[in-house]
Amino acid sequence: MIHDLLAERAEAGSDGDVQGFVDDVVLLASELCENAVLHAGTAFDLAVVADDDEVTVAVTDRGAGALELHLAEPRQRYGRAATHGRGLSLISRLATTWGTRHDTDGRHTVWFTVARRPGPAAEPADPAPEHERTWSAAEEARWLLHVPASLARRLDPVDLVRELVARLQDTVDAVAVVVEVDRGDGSGARELARAGVLPADPGTSLEVPLPSTTGLQGAIRLVLREGADVARARELTELVAGRIAITAEAQWLREVDQRRQAWTSYLVEASELLGQSLDLDLTVALVPQLVVPRLGTWCAVLLPEPSRQLRLAAIAHADEDRLPELRPVLDPGAVPGPPPQLRARLAAAQGGAAPSWFADPVDGVAVGLRASGVSIGVLLVGRPAGRPHTPEDLMLVDDIARRAALAIHNARTVGEHVRVSQTLQAALLPRALPQVPQFDFAAEYLPASTGADVGGDFYDVVAVAPERWLVTIGDVCGKGARAAARTGVVRDVLRALVREGRPLVQAIEMLNDVMLEAADPQQFCTLAAVMLSRDESDGRPGVAMDLVLAGHAKPVVVRADGTAELIGRFGTALGLLETVDLHCTRHQLAAGETLLLYTDGVTECRRGPEQFDENRLLGAAAAASGRSAARLVAAVREAAQDFATDPPGDDIALLAVRAEPSA
Repeated sequence: MIHDLLAERAEAGSDGDVQGFVDDVVLLASELCENAVLHAGTAFDLAVVADDDEVTVAVTDRGAGALELHLAEPRQRYGRAATHGRGLSLISRLATTWGTRHDTDGRHTVWFTVARRPGPAAEPADPAPEHERTWSAAEEARWLLHVPASLARRLDPVDLVRELVARLQDTVDAVAVVVEVDRGDGSGARELARAGVLPADPGTSLEVPLPSTTGLQGAIRLVLREGADVARARELTELVAGRIAITAEAQWLREVDQRRQAWTSYLVEASELLGQSLDLDLTVALVPQLVVPRLGTWCAVLLPEPSRQLRLAAIAHADEDRLPELRPVLDPGAVPGPPPQLRARLAAAQGGAAPSWFADPVDGVAVGLRASGVSIGVLLVGRPAGRPHTPEDLMLVDDIARRAALAIHNARTVGEHVRVSQTLQAALLPRALPQVPQFDFAAEYLPASTGADVGGDFYDVVAVAPERWLVTIGDVCGKGARAAARTGVVRDVLRALVREGRPLVQAIEMLNDVMLEAADPQQFCTLAAVMLSRDESDGRPGVAMDLVLAGHAKPVVVRADGTAELIGRFGTALGLLETVDLHCTRHQLAAGETLLLYTDGVTECRRGPEQFDENRLLGAAAAASGRSAARLVAAVREAAQDFATDPPGDDIALLAVRAEPSA
């Protein structure tokens, strides 16, 4: 529309350069319209007044509305990013006069006038008057600093800084403007925003620092055109520097907060991972994996030997190909081992000194691992890629070191408890079953937990006379040290009473009295006791068995013909009542037959709601008829484990006695 109107007016007036005149006016009008959208962030009114001598164009922006919010998109949407910032410069160069007007209702008008330029044949005209720059200091300040809320909401801090830099370039007519910021992370100053292209020869340049109130540091660098007013450029740059500093600090503080939130989540996840493992080797191996590459390019954990000499326990590197060259220089026990500087840092960290840096042969920091006031090792963390450790990094390394030290200490403590418990568990079982002619003994014990819990199941085989052997199996209620202590009492007291020649029932009754003296009803016991003796009364080798059940499950006899049956008579468990009801039953075990004793952990193996139960036990035992005692025990144990799908809830003990045929 503007193009057609101006062409008509120009052609009617003279024979001058019509097309050039029209193009200049259209170009300047389009620049003002674009500025209204990009800088004011609003819709606008366009007014064009043309006569035979000149053309006046005015663009007025207005308050924000739905359309303005839609139009206030980042300037890249309009495809004019490459030419942004040239509007006022073009107007000052091409317009005859131009200026601005601010109304009390907030409307802002920018206008310009372009006079007709005479053609070649026209009379010489008086020189065009110099264009007047009519902006006041307040107008320049508003142009530089005012960003409508509708536009500010759509710009992130970096884009807002770019907008302010572009305005500054327009106002001071600079070749280029660059904002550089040092975030204090050790990476140095980095470019935040730029307007224009830095020339190879900077010529007249100006640098104004950002007035920051936080740890952020930065500056605005300008390259001015020849003859520019340096004092005015500095004054306006200092004015913009305050606004840019506030915006850059807001962005920096937001990033700091985001980093802190990320590190908090990282520390929580590290604590969860370290807390889930009570295995020492796994915990130590996990620590370097948590550190690399977040806090350093490599990490190593050194733990002391009993001699307090450190050894390399775990190591990780972001580039696994570099591990072979890193191990020998970090491991004190390797050749050549750490150089003197690193050895001194290791000794200091092990002694409780503050974190210290080292640079030979690799860059890193050494932090002591301490728990309960005792040194348990040293954590080495290599320098991050491309930068040194920041104070924030060191705080995080120290925090990880404390958490790792506690996890390693807990894992080591639990490991000691497990070793003690397993040693105690082994002490409650016979070291080896006796080797007796015509008898074949075999046993297996499977604890439900391989940790620090000591089970109450036990078995025992002991000779009480040249031709008599006491075979027992039992289950003391509970787990742990109390159950283990009670198990030892039951086994040793029964051994002593039977060896003194007391009958089996009487010995077990006296054992009940001993248990009641503890006055602990939670520590009762079930027991199956068998007195074995050779029996050749019918001329054939065999075994006579006197069996007493004190609350224990009936044992199984596997016959030579492939059948299996339960034997014995139930009695009262021990440690509950002052008077117990016990019965001694006598049984015969022919050559080739096997007696199988077990605890309830076998029959209570579960597959959902089902148990292995006594019927399945009899079936598994009968299927192993004719086998050795060890193979029968293994067959029953495998059958129970194959049946069960649920984790074991109780210990399993199996003890078999097979009467061997004579040679």
